[in-house]
Amino acid sequence: MPDITDLFIIGGGINGCGIARDASGRGLSVRLAEMGDLAQATSSKSTKLFHGGLRYLEYLEIRLVREALKEREVLLRAMPHISWPMRFVLPLDPQMTFESQTPVSKLLGWLMPWDRGHRPNFLIRAGLFLYDNLGGRRILPGTRSLDLTESPEGAPLQARLSKAYEYSDCWVDDARLVALNARDAAQRGAEILVGAKVVEAVREGDLWRVMLEDGQVFHAHALVNAGGPWVGQVIRDVAHLPSTESVRLVRGSHIVVPRLYDHDKAYFFQGVDGRIIFAIPYQDDFTLIGTTDRDHQGAPLDAECTPEEQQYLCDFASEYFKAPVTPDQVVWTYSGVRPLYDDGAKSATAATRDYVLSMDEAGAPCLNVFGGKITTYRRLAEHAMEKLASHFAQTGAAWTAGAPLPGGDFPVDAVSRLIADLQADYPFLTERWAARLVRAYGSDARMILGDAKDAAALGRDFGATLTEAELRWLMEHEFARHAEDVVWRRSKLGLRMDVKQIAAVEEWMQEVRAAA
Repeated sequence: MPDITDLFIIGGGINGCGIARDASGRGLSVRLAEMGDLAQATSSKSTKLFHGGLRYLEYLEIRLVREALKEREVLLRAMPHISWPMRFVLPLDPQMTFESQTPVSKLLGWLMPWDRGHRPNFLIRAGLFLYDNLGGRRILPGTRSLDLTESPEGAPLQARLSKAYEYSDCWVDDARLVALNARDAAQRGAEILVGAKVVEAVREGDLWRVMLEDGQVFHAHALVNAGGPWVGQVIRDVAHLPSTESVRLVRGSHIVVPRLYDHDKAYFFQGVDGRIIFAIPYQDDFTLIGTTDRDHQGAPLDAECTPEEQQYLCDFASEYFKAPVTPDQVVWTYSGVRPLYDDGAKSATAATRDYVLSMDEAGAPCLNVFGGKITTYRRLAEHAMEKLASHFAQTGAAWTAGAPLPGGDFPVDAVSRLIADLQADYPFLTERWAARLVRAYGSDARMILGDAKDAAALGRDFGATLTEAELRWLMEHEFARHAEDVVWRRSKLGLRMDVKQIAAVEEWMQEVRAAA
């Protein structure tokens, strides 16, 4: 008898893992195959935000913005350990002129030809009014005006900037979001295979026959192609499906520099090219700046933040900060390839961020997932299940809106209390160490620490408070196989560890895997 599951999912990014979690919770049997590590590509290389997409209002993507705004607080409640509210400061630059071809800017250019090249303040305020009210906001505070000449938010900015608006969005640890969705799916019965590349998927009667690179063969009633940047390749070269739909690969690059200012708010900067960037507090001691929008050629994993892009981001930020941001300050860069649905837009910036779910039902069904934002992953998964529902006798009702992710079973405003309680019960933890564990694992931090009475009980410390106990947890519960999985995706401890320390983590993990 062949090993048959209801769903076989190709791709271990946020969309694949989100669908796996949703489907498993509805009682379907699920197997997911990821050719590398979870969140190895696009899903670990975002700007780390749950946001509605303020700039998408200029492209009149009202449905997408409304859905994303509604999702912010749903997601915040489900994962208060890896996501939290953040205030964004949008300075109003009296000298700013810009080049933009959005539908709204074109209309304004026609209505106000004497002021072409400006994004009027009334337009920004109107957009923020919509942003405050489209999504039924309850937790997050609304927009307010700031006098930058008197507020601490104005201190790091250039003197010409005297006014700003401040609004709300949310921070999220994107790679941990993927890992926790995968873990929750596994707890509900899904099989998560990492390092498992699918090389062929063919229809055999009313089933899909799926072959992995190592020769393993599986069967499923339905196939989900959540290949992200590889979605088109899976359609053509793996499943051999006829399709006129295509994906547009857009590279988004980011830089990380030492912390540029003292407060905990982010900045939203407008550029002369019509684009925007964020400057965001990052990992306590750093500032994250991004992102670019460039069409990407070549393999998705070859994406890197080029010297040109680093200079662009530095120059962009330097138009606002008093102290120039220069490439020699950059301590880390990353670049992800967004698999956007190709809607024929003239520029990468204008290409839709909305998702498209396409069903091929010429036999056993295949659902192809194009595009999407990290903020709307949960709704995308629900819509995917709606598309697939008719192919199964029973799929259960939607359930994820009120269900916390592992470790997130506590109120949004209780993080400080969790950190204090963890320190009280484990006095050897420094405040910073305790905060890191709570922000990564939430209430599950205690499962890693167990009955340890001192740091030595957690085993070897590899640096930056990464211990054997934590590594074992990540290998056993979060599918980590290599040091890179741990220090750059399950955490960002690579910013605080040197090459020798990371090599020691890799050596230890391979010894544990070999002994298993």
